[in-house]
This record gives sequence, structure tokens and C-alpha cells, in this order.
Amino acid sequence: MRKRHNHPLRAQHRVTIVAMLLAVSGCSSPLYDRRDTDLRRSVRESAERELLEANRFPEPRTLSRTDRIERYRLPEETLRELEATSGPKSYLGLPDLGPSLYGTSQETATVSLQEAVASAVQYNLNLEFARLAPAISQAQVIAADAAFDWILFSSGQWGLTDQPRTSPAIGGSTVGIGADQRQVVDGTIGVRRALTTGGQFTVQHQLTYTDVETPNLFTSPDPANETNIVIQFDQPLLRNFGSDVALAQVRLSQNAERDEIQNLRGQLNQTVTQVEVAYWNLVRAVQDVHITLRLLERGKDVLETITNRRLDVKQSDIADAASQVASREADVLQAQKSLRDVSDQLKSLMNDPRYPVGSVALLIPVDTAVDQPIRFTLIDSLNSAFSNRPEVQRALISLDNTAIRQVVADNARLPLLNLRALSRISSMEANMGDAYDSLTDANFVDYQIRLDFEQPIGNRAAEAGYTARRLERQQATIALRNTMQGVVAEVKAALRDVELNYVLIGQRREARIAAAETLRTLLVEEQFVRALTPEFLDLKLRRQQTLASAEQTEISALIEYNTAMARLHLAMGTILERNRIMFDVPAFTPDKRIDFLFPDADAVRPKRFDANAPVGNR
Repeated sequence: MRKRHNHPLRAQHRVTIVAMLLAVSGCSSPLYDRRDTDLRRSVRESAERELLEANRFPEPRTLSRTDRIERYRLPEETLRELEATSGPKSYLGLPDLGPSLYGTSQETATVSLQEAVASAVQYNLNLEFARLAPAISQAQVIAADAAFDWILFSSGQWGLTDQPRTSPAIGGSTVGIGADQRQVVDGTIGVRRALTTGGQFTVQHQLTYTDVETPNLFTSPDPANETNIVIQFDQPLLRNFGSDVALAQVRLSQNAERDEIQNLRGQLNQTVTQVEVAYWNLVRAVQDVHITLRLLERGKDVLETITNRRLDVKQSDIADAASQVASREADVLQAQKSLRDVSDQLKSLMNDPRYPVGSVALLIPVDTAVDQPIRFTLIDSLNSAFSNRPEVQRALISLDNTAIRQVVADNARLPLLNLRALSRISSMEANMGDAYDSLTDANFVDYQIRLDFEQPIGNRAAEAGYTARRLERQQATIALRNTMQGVVAEVKAALRDVELNYVLIGQRREARIAAAETLRTLLVEEQFVRALTPEFLDLKLRRQQTLASAEQTEISALIEYNTAMARLHLAMGTILERNRIMFDVPAFTPDKRIDFLFPDADAVRPKRFDANAPVGNR
């Protein structure tokens, strides 16, 4: 076998190819700046415009109201009596709840606000459904990143050739052979991997066994065992070059995961707020039953006075009093029914296995509505909303997606210029073992550099695609501004609701104290001064009704203040922190398989999601 001599430049060529591989690894497109200053400037300008005026008033405010009870100059003893006979603190224990749907006495179960929220976070069906979306998206991220995993490939074939061949003739005599008969066994095995530069790196080994069986044809060696090792590097130089294009799908999948996580957080925020609102509505429903029952008892006393005592009354006066009592009895039934409805609503939100919706057990709240002022600033509230609201984060993610797609579309406008660098080491011997021994000597080395160019004339499709992506990004920017404006409006409206209802609590309490004092004065007159005329008893019924309405209005003001606080924290994006809920994302862990060829290769491992990480930080 003839031995070839190594060319002095071949070693230099090998170093050059390796240097090219290292140089382009991890490169991004030179036509795109990943810092994306336009995106950040747009977001910053949108936020600064909304916060411009609020920045001029950074001092915090504390809610306040005027206590106007003092102007009535009621003695302390009288005020305590009024609080004991009217208002939220005057109702102790459980009211008469009526029979259950089974006709039996009504069963009850006490529940605190913290317990209701914790149960909803753990068992709520909507949240249970939403929890699966981030895990699905995380699996999709791994699937997208798997495009850069090593791929093992192999092929093999066996062929038996028996074909006629033309032969030259000299002077009418045939020279050469008239057939080709041979047996060929070919096998290839290798690995390849897509690179983040947009290229592909391939290493493969090929073994070809050839046994020539053609009569009168002698070859050397026969049989022949040809082996070779090929190292091949394919790399786009213009279109499809760089990690910005190669990793676009991975980044879009990561953003999809982030979007699902923010969607889950948004649903969690909504559910916790709904539980708080339902809980305070349950408090109001219990108070309504108390108030209507007390009003009914007072009306029965008046009706008993009219019917049992010998008073100078008309039949119409008795009928009018009986009508009012019957109306109050209907109000009690309506309040009891509303209490059961609100209890079932809270059960549905909690989905607690201890309190299924199908159970007739009635939930009874143990917490009372709070009446405490808060300290706030508009600028802090808006900054909190911009940082924590899932809607803002999702709008930023959508804007980032359009930026990624625009980069890919911009790159697609470039001409196609692909590089292929190839090096092949070959050997051929009659014996397979000798063939592999010769292969290590690297006596036969081939090199190949290839360039392919392509460019559509006019390039209309790529230009149209880039225009569409650029307009989509403008749409996403407008959507972000619209989202931020909506968030600002929601925060301001929530703060106004909190401020209004805090003031209304004092005014409603004043109205209730006044109505209670009016009724108390009337009862004193009934006992010591006035005669029990029909007109007096009718006035008594009306003042009882006025007091009950004032009590219900005061309770509503307290409940609305507490629900307004919940909605304020929802608008600020801090409802979870307010309820001491730690937002944790379910992790997806794929089955890890051992790579027996490359045990030290980088494995794809899911990372724990950092909710505070900026969208553009990869």
C-alpha cells in the first residue's frame, strides 16, 4: 500500500477549523442588540407618564373622619345602652337560622377568614386546573431546548451487485470484463448536535466492506475494508446565523412559561379576593338575620299590645300592624335564605372536603369586620401595582415576544450564505483490524470548504414578514400602555372606594346612633308619658324600621370598607402578601436518561422560576 506524506499545511488547516468552531460558539447576530434599548425606553416612558403627577406628592396620608356623635351630647351611660341595644356589637351568639332542607335543625360550622383563604388556595377547582398550565409550559420549554441535544444516528445496508458492463473491442476481440459482480456492506454511525450559532456539528464513522467477485478482475486489496472518520461543521453566515435566531423558539417557550405563571398568579389573586368578599358578605348576611329577627320581635310586641290590650283602635289599625309583622317575617325568611346562598358560595370557592357544597351545614364566620384607618401614598400604590400586577407582567412578556419575532424576521431578510467545513480521515486494508490501525496514522486526510449562496430577487416575502412583525411590536407597545393606564385607573378607584367607605362608616354609625336614640326616647315616653294611641304605636313601628335600616346600612358600610381593602390589594397586586400566601410554582422534573456516549454532556434540567427576574433576562 502506498503511503502518503502529510502536507505541511494540513496541521494548520485543522487548527483553523477548530478555531472557527470555537469562535462562532455562542455568538449572537451582529445585526441585533440584545439590550433592546427601544423596548426599555418605551416601557420607561409609559410608566413615567403615569407617575409624573403622583411623584409630586410623595408624603403618605392616613385616612381620617370626624366623629360627630359628640354633637348629640349623649351621656356615656346612654351611649353604652345604645351600643348594647343596636349596632354590630349588640348581637351575640347565633340567630334563629330556621330548619335545614331536610326539615331538621340547622347544622353550623364556624370558619375564620384565614381558614377560608387557606382552603381556597389549596382546594379551589379553578386554581387546581390553572396549576397544571405552568408545568405544561415548562415541559414545552424543555422540549424546545432539546433541539440542541446530541443526536445519535446510524445506518447500514447490504448490496449484491451483478450488472453487465460495456467493454472495448480491438480488432473484433473484446478487451476487459463484461460484468460487474461484487458484494458491499456499508455501515455508518455518528453523533450530531445543533449549535446555538444556528449551525450543526457532526462527527461520524463509516465502514465499507467490498468483496469483488467479477470474473477475470483482480483488485487489491480484495476484499477491501475501508474506514473513515468525518468531522463536519455547517454554519449559516448571514441568514439564520446567531443565537438570536437559533434560540428564538426556546425564548418564546420560556416566555410562554412565564406567561402561564403570571396567569396562575392572576387567578390566585382573583380567587383570594373572591373568598374575602364572600366571607364579608357572609358576615353581613348573619347580621341581616340578627337585625330582621330583632325587628320582628319588636313588631310582635307592638301587635300584641294592640290586640291584647283594650285600646281605642280600629280594625284597620290592627290589620296594618299585622301586615307589617307579616312583612318582617318575610324579611327574616329572605335573610335566612340569603345566608344559606352566601354560605354555599363560600363553600364553592373553598372546595374544602370538610364542607362540601352538597352539605346542608351552614358556615358561620368568626371574624368581625375591621374599622381601622390605613396609611398610603398614590405613588407607592402605583409602583406596587406596576411591579406586582400579573397583567403588567404579561403585557411585558407579550412585548418581549414581539421583539424576539422581529429579530428573526429581520434576520430572514438577509441572503442565504452557508459554510460547510469538512475533514475526513480514511484508510483501506484487506483486514478490518489493519484498517483501524492505519486510520490512527492519519495518512489519508481530505479537506473541504464549501459556500452556498441564495437570495430571492426582490425578497418580497421576507420584507413583508419583517413589516408585519414590526407592526405587531407596535401593537404590543400600545397594549402595554393601555394595560398600565387601566392599572392606574383601578388603583385610584380602589383608593377612592377605601377612603369613601371609611368615612361612610362614621356617618352610618351616626345615623344608627341617632335612630337608636330616637327609638329609646320613644320607649321612655311610652313608659312614663304618652298614651298608647294607634298613632303612637304606628310611629313606634316606623322608628323600629328606621333603626333596623340604619343598622343594616352601618353593617354594609363596614363590609364595603373591608371588601374595598381587599380590592385595593388586588389592584396593587399584593393580595397574596396581605394574606401571607407564598406563591410557589409547581416544578416539572422529566425522567433523566443516562447518555452512555456522552455522560458529561450538559443535561437539560428545569430551573426554579424566579418571579422577580426581568423578562429580558435569560
